[in-house]
Amino acid sequence: PDSAKAGSFSSPQSNLPSVQQGQAKVETLPDLDAKILEEDWDDIPPSSALEVISEEEAVQIIAEPLVPLQSSTLRDYVDHSETLEKLVHLGVDLSQVEKRHKAGQLLLTLDFEKDVKKILLFLKDVGVEDNQLGPFLTKNPYILGEDLEALETRVAYLKSKKFGKSEIAQMVSRAPYLLLFSVERLDNRLGFFKNELGLSVKQTKDLVIRLPRLLTGKLEPVKENLQVCQIELGFQRNQIQQIVYKTPKILTASKKRLKQTFDYLHNIMGIPHHMLTRFPQV
Repeated sequence: PDSAKAGSFSSPQSNLPSVQQGQAKVETLPDLDAKILEEDWDDIPPSSALEVISEEEAVQIIAEPLVPLQSSTLRDYVDHSETLEKLVHLGVDLSQVEKRHKAGQLLLTLDFEKDVKKILLFLKDVGVEDNQLGPFLTKNPYILGEDLEALETRVAYLKSKKFGKSEIAQMVSRAPYLLLFSVERLDNRLGFFKNELGLSVKQTKDLVIRLPRLLTGKLEPVKENLQVCQIELGFQRNQIQQIVYKTPKILTASKKRLKQTFDYLHNIMGIPHHMLTRFPQV
């Protein structure tokens, strides 16, 4: 047992300095930083909320603007939202955007870097010009909340139907809501005009390129105008096909104006149907 105690491993107690040894070796050094800090604070009088300050000191106080808890205009949020601020710089008219159903709420939930930037790059890639991004997003702010993959799928569908890049750019720019519609909706709409008017694939493409809102608007007014042309105005199916192909806007014109114009040209001026078919622009 004695030899074990005298071995290379000393007992734990022998490694610990006695309290007296520790006290003898430890010297207390002055804390200069604490002393300086103490002296500095001693020089500063206690502040008071009622303390009078000079005009120079008052101007130096920077107060952060508070985020409005409730507002009827998006303008009040521009200083607090990077997304709104950058959209304004792009030329987006927030006064028009806020008139659209829940569009303002959508923009306030979007992060510019995460949500908006990728859509802007997509639109530029599709062919929307830089100076048209503002007006485009003013008319259709909802595209900023769309899934990028879904948007790319719709463009791919148009390309599969042999629409060229410049044609797609023209269609998207002139009909900002076009890419909000599903591939099924776009396909059904192209099929409707092809079958209803008896057009070829090329003629159908040309028709919607010249008036792309035919793909986004309601079909009821279009169907009604086709009936008016056939039943009330007396045009034959092949004549209607020629008229619409030459002047697509006839499909979206008001029925009242359509009938008044026809009445004047045909009944008063005596222009026959075949002449109106050749020159429907009148």
